[in-house]
Amino acid sequence: MSKRYGMVIDQHKCTGCGACAMACKQENNVQDGHFWCNYQTEISGTFPDVQYTYTPTFCNHCDNAPCIPVCPVEPKAIFKNKDGLTLMDSDRCIGCQACQRRCPYGVIWFHEQVPLAFWKSEDAKDVTARTGAKHFPYYNPNRAMTWNGTGIRKQGVVEKCSFCDHRLEVGKLPFCAERCPTGAINFGDLNDPESNVSKLLKEYPDARRLKEETGAEPRVYYIRSYNKAGAKA
Repeated sequence: MSKRYGMVIDQHKCTGCGACAMACKQENNVQDGHFWCNYQTEISGTFPDVQYTYTPTFCNHCDNAPCIPVCPVEPKAIFKNKDGLTLMDSDRCIGCQACQRRCPYGVIWFHEQVPLAFWKSEDAKDVTARTGAKHFPYYNPNRAMTWNGTGIRKQGVVEKCSFCDHRLEVGKLPFCAERCPTGAINFGDLNDPESNVSKLLKEYPDARRLKEETGAEPRVYYIRSYNKAGAKA
């Protein structure tokens, strides 16, 4: 049976620290202003009875991903891999942004900036020589494992969360899940009844997904409540 990777976010455990968003930027060389792992916040009620909700967000790697059919390129620049992940091929992308406009979650970003020179290993010595810096800004070469031989996306293409496909290839968790200090981000194979995500969905059958009404069938589920009210211990 093929894998069907997904996430279950336990909002009862989430502290709203933002470690997932920071870990994602570090692991995936995500530039300023782009957020593959982001969050939604909401404040409701009237003082002093005020409630605050924090919801981590990612690409949902939807089973019926609406971004794929609108890609005009053949083979598609945005596609499903063998494990059902929705991934991007920057060599095929023509930068039309049709997928970005079609995504109901707003998690696809257009890379319009010129890649920073100090992110390119061949420029590192030159940059440190000109600036006198002893260290050049962080660059993760592991991202090149599944990005066409480079850890940096091209200018003029779209990009998004890939569930850290380069880490999955070597049996590791997405970095956001690994770095979550409270274990709120659970990742695994939804087709495996013994996986942690399948067990959580069985334990919490009222799990919810964002914008389910779109029919996209997202693979990121949320259980319990950030505000703890009525949460199962």
